[in-house]
Amino acid sequence: MADGDGPAAPPRWGVGDALVAFVAGTVLSILAAGVAQSATHQKPGGPTPVAVTVAALVGLWVGLAGGAVCASRVRGSGSLAVDFGFEIRLPLDVALGAAVGLACQYALVPLLYWPFEQFDHGLRHRLESQAKDLTRAAHGGAAVTVLVVFLAVGAPVVEELFFRGLLLRSLQRRFGTVAGVLGSAALFGLAHFELLQLPALILFGIVLAVLATRTGRLGPGIAAHAAFNAATVLSLTLGR
Repeated sequence: MADGDGPAAPPRWGVGDALVAFVAGTVLSILAAGVAQSATHQKPGGPTPVAVTVAALVGLWVGLAGGAVCASRVRGSGSLAVDFGFEIRLPLDVALGAAVGLACQYALVPLLYWPFEQFDHGLRHRLESQAKDLTRAAHGGAAVTVLVVFLAVGAPVVEELFFRGLLLRSLQRRFGTVAGVLGSAALFGLAHFELLQLPALILFGIVLAVLATRTGRLGPGIAAHAAFNAATVLSLTLGR
């Protein structure tokens, strides 16, 4: 940091820090899922147990969130709010984000796939199959609660901190806003390893990145992400 009379020194974190965090999270996710899979004795071809899903998410989040926190403390200001806009303003961000998230879930994403569904009548079923398998694996209220907490609370907070915080801002500083928005959205989509859902995830990632760049903070994106995920999990859980 500069002295008290001068401007603050620019942060030293960048694209390299984001890539290290992403690789670390991916490796930890695979290792944690493997350990959980062995412990639960998952049957081949059966639905993935909730414990395996949770373990994979925890491993991923340790890498992503840990990378963002380390980048801020070691190479930045030490404040996640200052470095990455990690703050939420109530009730504005929640109201704005929830409206955007639900609009994406029930209008934007269906509109994206609608032309293709006219020629492929089984597309909707295949799009929902992975999420349905996940909710079917949640037996009992406790498992459903864990699933909702992890997907509708944990995932929005950690993924927004990394993808729309560290990654987006790193790409912005180096390549400009448009490249930052598109690049962070593309990696966000690819990180989910879901081929059919990839266009929707990238589109949603663009919306979240635009929210972050326009407001300068992650609060609206966290709320939008939470509403989007909660709507998916609850609708499939209640409708199974």
